[in-house]
Amino acid sequence: MVTVLVFLLSGVLVAWALDGALGLSFTRKAVPVERSGSAPADPPRPAPTVRAVTGIAGTRLQLAGQAVGEALAARGAHAPTLRPDRDAKPAGDELTVRVGSLSGAGSAERYRLTRTGHGYVLDTASAAGAAAGLYRFADRVRGGDDVLADRGRVVSPRLGLRLIDTGAVGLDDDPARFAGGGDYSLNSDVVGTALLPKAPWVDPAGAARIGAQFRALVRHALRDGYNAVVVPGFLEYVTFSGVGDGRAVYPTGDVHVARARAMLDAFAPVWRYAHEAGMRVYFQTDMLALSPPLRRYLEHEFGGLHTDDPDLWSVYAAGLRELYDAMPFASGLMIRTGEGGSAYRLPGWDYTSAIEVTTAGAVRAMLRSLLAATARDGGDGEVIFRTWSVGVGAVGDLHTSPASYAKVLDGIDDPRLIVSTKYSQGDFYSHLPLNPTLLGGSQRRIVEFQARREFEGQGALPDDLTELHRTALRRFLSANPHVEGVWTWAQTGGPLYAGPRSLYLRTGFWQLWDVNVYLTARLAQDPDTDVARARAAWIRRTFSDDPATVSAVERILALSRPVITQGLYIRPYADTSARALGLEPPPMMWIFEWDIATGDSAALSSIYAATRAGLPQALADGRRAVELSRRQERLLAGTDPGTWSDPRLRDRLAAALAYQSDLLTVLGDYRGAVLWHQRWLDTGSADASTRWHAAEKSFRAAAEDHRRRYGSDLDLPAYNFTAAELGLRRADRDPAMAWWARALLLVLLLAAVAAVTLRGMPGAAGVRALSAAALRPWRVGAPADPPGRLDRAVVWLLPGLVLLASRAVFTWAEAPAHLTVTLGAWAVFVGVLRCAAGRHGYRLAAAVGGAAVLRTLPLLGVLAVRGPGFYWSGFWTSASGRFLYVTVAWALFLWVFAAAWWALRAGYGLSGRRAWGWLLAAAGGAASVCGALVWATGAEASLSTWNDQMALLPWGLHRILGLTEYLGIPATLPRTFTLTAAFAAVTGLLLLTVRHKGARANRTGGPARES
Repeated sequence: MVTVLVFLLSGVLVAWALDGALGLSFTRKAVPVERSGSAPADPPRPAPTVRAVTGIAGTRLQLAGQAVGEALAARGAHAPTLRPDRDAKPAGDELTVRVGSLSGAGSAERYRLTRTGHGYVLDTASAAGAAAGLYRFADRVRGGDDVLADRGRVVSPRLGLRLIDTGAVGLDDDPARFAGGGDYSLNSDVVGTALLPKAPWVDPAGAARIGAQFRALVRHALRDGYNAVVVPGFLEYVTFSGVGDGRAVYPTGDVHVARARAMLDAFAPVWRYAHEAGMRVYFQTDMLALSPPLRRYLEHEFGGLHTDDPDLWSVYAAGLRELYDAMPFASGLMIRTGEGGSAYRLPGWDYTSAIEVTTAGAVRAMLRSLLAATARDGGDGEVIFRTWSVGVGAVGDLHTSPASYAKVLDGIDDPRLIVSTKYSQGDFYSHLPLNPTLLGGSQRRIVEFQARREFEGQGALPDDLTELHRTALRRFLSANPHVEGVWTWAQTGGPLYAGPRSLYLRTGFWQLWDVNVYLTARLAQDPDTDVARARAAWIRRTFSDDPATVSAVERILALSRPVITQGLYIRPYADTSARALGLEPPPMMWIFEWDIATGDSAALSSIYAATRAGLPQALADGRRAVELSRRQERLLAGTDPGTWSDPRLRDRLAAALAYQSDLLTVLGDYRGAVLWHQRWLDTGSADASTRWHAAEKSFRAAAEDHRRRYGSDLDLPAYNFTAAELGLRRADRDPAMAWWARALLLVLLLAAVAAVTLRGMPGAAGVRALSAAALRPWRVGAPADPPGRLDRAVVWLLPGLVLLASRAVFTWAEAPAHLTVTLGAWAVFVGVLRCAAGRHGYRLAAAVGGAAVLRTLPLLGVLAVRGPGFYWSGFWTSASGRFLYVTVAWALFLWVFAAAWWALRAGYGLSGRRAWGWLLAAAGGAASVCGALVWATGAEASLSTWNDQMALLPWGLHRILGLTEYLGIPATLPRTFTLTAAFAAVTGLLLLTVRHKGARANRTGGPARES
């Protein structure tokens, strides 16, 4: 009884520890309400007459003046001439720019536009204000708005820093790159297509091509209202000539030096163009950024990658100073610390990154060193620190926790520091609260937005985020006076080649998310912008100026958010804050990630647990999304193709809406299949079973049709339903597996009853020996019946068959990896113990086999309810059920070892030392063999194979992020486990070989005994 109580207590501790490790919880969250209205179908205003723009001097104003001319030409008006007359007096039909005519304090971008006779006068505070005014004038012309809408007021943009990424600059547009749909590389370098593997290192034609793309992006971004650009790169431009004697990091002749100089020669002029055009240029890098020589230097000089050591950061500070010297137009460096590794590496490029900045001390040491390097003789360089930390290390919740934010950044109030944070409390999903860390903090802040939503179709679906962005900006600005900018991602985020072949400003239907790029810049300048009217202006400049067409497209975009938020999300779950494994899973989860409909039990059972009470709403949302998508199609069909500025854009929008309706139909059927299956697992309802199978049938037909239509479409690629179909195949086996478990339990019950009532039946003594030895292993030395041949066979075979059958049921007979490891471990364990028993293995086999069968009974009991699906659903969502099961199962697991030990002592007369020796040798041997198998295969490969077959965690997790990296499993764990198990086995063997002084042999010929 003492042993039983100890084992149960240890089971309680294990269950408690498991609960803590899983950290499963569900709480409601406050999600911002999105309301989107429609603008009246007003006709566009006539384009003004401007025959000349005067006061245009310098590249910056030349580009702004050209924007005015191109806007007028696009509206059919006369393109004005551009003149540098700085002192010209206002004249009729002219737009006169007067730089510096606005005095006083305020933004350098201040301007005032007034009407003078038949002309216009633009008074500005500086060249920046002149450019801002000209671009706004051009924008209103293109959008058919009143160019004098400001009524002569001084206009000053609300947020002075408006950054954009590099869009699709430098990305490979080769169709073959997109054809497979499985390139989940997260590398975002823009120079890769121009790199060469040897001198001269950079292809001049490739660099020229990238330069042309970058100049087009800069011009477009300026016209939208952006004034800064973020360019990926840092380490590849640096030689660390300021470290030591200049050759400490890269020795003489190191190719990294020649390569960095080639990179500067080729690309410094490219990035300088943005500066000359009036944009601030920030370079972007992950930290810790590494190259092989740099890693060797840091490890040798500092004894490892100790990121809390300021001296280590002095190396990077020297590199930053070198970057400023080589490219003095650079405005600063943007740093991310929460992502890195092989998924971010450019193939053929030996620069990489590592997630090593994981403590508050490391972040503070990094920022202080780099801010000091940014001071550069009183210059205006800045460090932009991104709070994106994705749960890694002691600062893992820095992104979303005000307490962690304060712990890391309080006291660092350097005016050159800007902190950049995503607007949402998590990644760029819908159904997330606004990020609370943006409501406070004493540092300068900018807000990150994503125009091409990676998790919501990757730009293939209409997804107008303007109202959501306005809500976020207004909330942050009302609470935090330090918010001074935005950063809009025009293309960045997620894998760039695993989705549609749509490249911003270059190819595909990029206009579908350009609405977010444009309107976010408008909101940054004026957060009180009338969203519906601004959207209508964008439609007029992009698609059509016909009022009816504008109205139809505007309503299509206004409907896009309910289509997305209901069709791609299961709202009762999405509006719940779920936590697991120390992380907060995203609000989508049933699509993990990007385009993979998942079939794993962890996600689907958790979604159902949060949806249980709201199941009718969750199912209705899927249908409602399809209805709204069909309404969008009808709105578009009602437009006249002749009213479109480019009929091809109408065709592309029609194709996108048809694709959306098809996709949402498939997802709606899948939603029904998984939720009704989960309802059946929960209740056993016959109605749920009927609905589950009907929805599954519809899903399989719809998915096959979806693949047939879009499987080879690069612009509108088919979603990946492989994992979903694997999960449904296992779900289909749940009823059969439940019956097999019931049959096994019935066989065991009948065998026990027959053994008691029909004592003379062949094999009955073996069954009685198993049950007696399992319950009282300390008495196996006195068997009630002498074993016959059939009894001995029963003792050996029955437990083996029960183990095999129960594990086959547990794995849906679909996981040979699990069976191999489990049964292999049992075989090694029993095989070693068989050596201890010699020719007399009956009693030991009865004890171990009986305990093994006893251990299997609770497993079969759970499986008999509604199969393995019920087991895993309960494991992930039922805290009390999991606690009880783990407690009992763990105690019975330990009972197997106790039964073996007692049997060795009582049945074979071994001393405690020798019994422990055999037990350690057997257990350690079994564990080390399994560990060695995983070690040889690799932890990631082994876990992914097992997970693919068991469908427990998202199928895409291994393929995209890596199970071991995502779950924080050390790469050395298999080795450590194997060596520890081997040590246990060796210890057991040593206990067997070291004999006690009082040992003597039993002369009776029975089993050996020791004093």
